[in-house]
Amino acid sequence: MPVTAIDPKSALIVIDLQKGIAGMFPGSQALTPVIENTNRLAVAFREKGLPVVLVTVAGTAPGRTDAPPRGLAQLPAGFTDLMPELSHEATDILIVKKTPGAFANTGLKHQLDDLGVTQVVITGVATSSGVDSTARQAYELGYNVTLPTDAMTDGNPETHMASITKVFPRIAETGTTDDVLALLASGA
Repeated sequence: MPVTAIDPKSALIVIDLQKGIAGMFPGSQALTPVIENTNRLAVAFREKGLPVVLVTVAGTAPGRTDAPPRGLAQLPAGFTDLMPELSHEATDILIVKKTPGAFANTGLKHQLDDLGVTQVVITGVATSSGVDSTARQAYELGYNVTLPTDAMTDGNPETHMASITKVFPRIAETGTTDDVLALLASGA
């Protein structure tokens, strides 16, 4: 479903645009358009007085899995630092998570509910992990979910495409950064 509206009480949630995760992506050029589009959205949200939430991951969820923890068991210095190219302000909400989704055990829902937020726009990495998990959690919690697919990427192009073509249309409105910015500017 294309992006049809931006609620008056929306929040931008930026997933895992941090130094440690960027180091896991082959070549930083894949992240450049994600950061540029996220920055454009963040500026527009701040200009409208809407919250910007910057989420970082600082570990892994407890429990056994077949997949290794991808280096998240012991974090090197600076791992959780936001990427220097990412626009951030003192008024942004900072969330640290230990699971793929940003809502589990972080207090994010409480903070958004306190602000009256009814819609979330989610960007970041990785499409099939942090973005997908956060979008699913937001949908399950009753938020209207919007996903600008040109403001996210994944280390695996196949899982990126599966998420944006198969999963996201069932739980969210999808479109481009320009679609979201146009609706923000029009007040729709």
